[in-house]
Amino acid sequence: MSRYTGPTWKKSRRLGFSILESGKELQRRAFPPGQHGTKRRRQPSEYGLQLQEKQKLRFMYGLNERQFKNLFEKANKMQGVHGENFIFLLESRLDNLVYRLGLARTRRQGRQLVSHGHILVDGKRVNIPSYLVQPGQEISLKEKSRNLSIVKDALEATVSRPEYVTFDENKLSGTYARLPMREELHPEIKESLIVEFYSR
Repeated sequence: MSRYTGPTWKKSRRLGFSILESGKELQRRAFPPGQHGTKRRRQPSEYGLQLQEKQKLRFMYGLNERQFKNLFEKANKMQGVHGENFIFLLESRLDNLVYRLGLARTRRQGRQLVSHGHILVDGKRVNIPSYLVQPGQEISLKEKSRNLSIVKDALEATVSRPEYVTFDENKLSGTYARLPMREELHPEIKESLIVEFYSR
């Protein structure tokens, strides 16, 4: 299955969950899209709930099904809670951290910056959005990319950053200081349902 590139707001309304983490998608119309969206829907089955939870996380981080499952299996080999390890790995992706640092307004924009070669990790150019950044590594912009309008707009729009990243406004660089704690991440995600989905 290929990566979804369609309207994000439509997917958010379908899932009843803000994929962009802003909540704007559900403010105007908090019901599913389509002419029958306002009608009452049947309660989903247990499988339906597990699938919905998986889709929430997959669309939120912008992964295709194969990438998502591979990362899930990698989390299984780590020590600790499987579901939490999985979310920590998703947060460690380079495109996500570019977004978390405020260099991009969305994860899609972060992916684009990385794949176009604008991002450096510890001073070396990395153009793989799925690159897993290790705690302590520095993420910065190429010298020629510091005046990009999309980066300036993103920095101006950034109100706050999570505590597990640090950012230097003068150097336009940040550090993935540590792995996040579960309570610092999205409270609406029930990762246990995703583990159950893949354990069927």
